[in-house]
Amino acid sequence: MKTREKGKIPARTSLLGFGCMRFPVNEDGKINRPETMKMLDYAYEHGVNYIDTAYPYHNYESEEVVGQWVATKPRDSFYLVTKSPTWMCKDIADFDRILEEQLTKLQTSYVDFYLLHALSRERWEHIKEMNLLPHLKSVLDSGKVRRIGFSFHDDYEVFEEILSAYDWDFCQIQFNYMDTEIQAGIRGYELAKSRNIPMTIMEPVKGGMLANVPDEIQAEFRRVHPDWSDASWALRWVGGHDNVQTVLSGMSTMEQVVDNVKTFSEIEPLNAEEQATIEQARQLFQARIQVPCTGCRYCMPCPFGLDIPKNFRLLNTAHVYNVQAAQKEGYDAMDVTAKASHCQKCGACKTKCPQHIDIPAEMEKVVREFEK
Repeated sequence: MKTREKGKIPARTSLLGFGCMRFPVNEDGKINRPETMKMLDYAYEHGVNYIDTAYPYHNYESEEVVGQWVATKPRDSFYLVTKSPTWMCKDIADFDRILEEQLTKLQTSYVDFYLLHALSRERWEHIKEMNLLPHLKSVLDSGKVRRIGFSFHDDYEVFEEILSAYDWDFCQIQFNYMDTEIQAGIRGYELAKSRNIPMTIMEPVKGGMLANVPDEIQAEFRRVHPDWSDASWALRWVGGHDNVQTVLSGMSTMEQVVDNVKTFSEIEPLNAEEQATIEQARQLFQARIQVPCTGCRYCMPCPFGLDIPKNFRLLNTAHVYNVQAAQKEGYDAMDVTAKASHCQKCGACKTKCPQHIDIPAEMEKVVREFEK
């Protein structure tokens, strides 16, 4: 297993991290504990030493299951990671109370990496109102937490503000070969690298969307490397970035664990031909886009309540990644007035669109896809 040693408090972490958000589950939705233990054991025995969970994962069960596994291993033989649900904290006392609860569930006296979970503009403002940042020193001094970071889901500008506000030990962003321009993206990666803040990467396979790619893209992958899985291509692309300390994979089956262990046991930076193949895959994905909407939201608000960008995003995602059923579920869950079929064809949006999209006409594609 390839490892990297980074950060002001160096830690030789496995480049593959076990994300504990997608454990196998039973029919009742509870974690399948015997299978999960086998998967964690296999990963550990093959050099995976970065175990990443969080307070709300699996309806608050993940930390407890991880703790069950932690109790079977020498505590200094792996790095344990969890996250603070700051949105559930009214004040510092809540923050401390939840940390104590997490340590109990994890059956440990300390965690190696502790993140402020899923920060956005709204949650960042809440953290500032709580005056939480000055308190983090005492948390570190207590020995209950050894490194402090944050995970992130918002725009680059918010990421830059958060990264500049504290002397973080590490940070975690969503990053994959299709998502280089959204959220923190490649600019966020480069900013953290310039400040010597190592990064953990989540969604390297885009929630599974890059694990089973369309046939024409798969053919390009197989032409170059017949034995690499689609997921392996995505993971290798992320792992090739030198400021990445760990790439998280939320593994649900033993097959995924075995494949990922194989990938990260032999991983090297992609060569010129492999990089060109990734670029070709990106172009083929983009060619499947149905409506060239960039999500700029200049068309909003719709006077009749239509969520124009979301309708187009669901349509495009369905076709780009061959995930029609999942996107239809998202469409069906929308308010009636937000759906494409509620479009009144008033044309108010057309004059505002920088891409000059005939929005009322294109809404018919969304209706045909999800309602007919």
